[in-house]
Amino acid sequence: MKNILDYSEKVEKALKNNQVVVALESTIIAHGFPYPDNIKLAMDLEKQTEESQVTPATIAVIDGSIKVGLNREELEFIAKSKEVKKASLRDLPVLLAKGLSGATTVAATMKIAYLAGIDVFVTGGIGGVHQGAENTFDISADLKALSQYPIIVVCAGAKSVLDLAKTKEVLESKGVPVLGYKTNKLPAFYIQDSGLKADYRIEDGKEAAEIIKVNRRLKNKNGILLTVPIPKEDELNQKEFNKIIKRLNREVTEHKIKGKAITPYLLDRIKDETKGESLKANISLVKNNLAVGIDVAKNLKD
Repeated sequence: MKNILDYSEKVEKALKNNQVVVALESTIIAHGFPYPDNIKLAMDLEKQTEESQVTPATIAVIDGSIKVGLNREELEFIAKSKEVKKASLRDLPVLLAKGLSGATTVAATMKIAYLAGIDVFVTGGIGGVHQGAENTFDISADLKALSQYPIIVVCAGAKSVLDLAKTKEVLESKGVPVLGYKTNKLPAFYIQDSGLKADYRIEDGKEAAEIIKVNRRLKNKNGILLTVPIPKEDELNQKEFNKIIKRLNREVTEHKIKGKAITPYLLDRIKDETKGESLKANISLVKNNLAVGIDVAKNLKD
């Protein structure tokens, strides 16, 4: 992978010395938040990780090169540039061959983290089965990646705008265990309880680390999904949120928004409808997920 992956000096040194490294995605920077909120969040996540004596490896494609670990200048580029594409699994070979830049989604970040030998990847929420997928077949490649790359993904569940019941069914059919961190319920990104059950409840990072170790010994190819509820104080009001989602899904249909454009559109409109509260919730849940992911990564080294 040496000719494909371009490691930052910090990440390369940490991996060579068998130190703890946690992978972070870059789509949240390029397409999840407006500037300058996005660069502030990126730097906050880097700082949070480093203060825990763990090396952050934010992943992106810049000018046709897969970057495993970004410096400040590269983070600024991802946060500001309008030329940065949303890069999923299918996009990687094209971006590399054409010398383009892309912010990696959960699926692409999982693949790159696996190739780089990084076992823990922290994100906000995964993609999944979109509303109406029985007609559109709109299912995120994140679910495919979770069935292919045996690392652990720490998140706050699938994004609330999705069909969560169908998402969970697809994960089950692909052999991906869905773990609830200190909960029996499946979180729903901005909401603590989706109304669905997690497959198993775990109590700490040590337990999660042991599960991924056993998964490897079984030579399974699938990943592990560790879902962490958003802190209660930052949760959005579920009743009001459900009303917003119903209204916005009608907008998506009326405006004929499809494919990759759906989730960014919905997240942006949710920000407007909640008067910015969704941004605060998103920041809170990502930082909370990172704290859990760091704990898991440290236990994997024990």
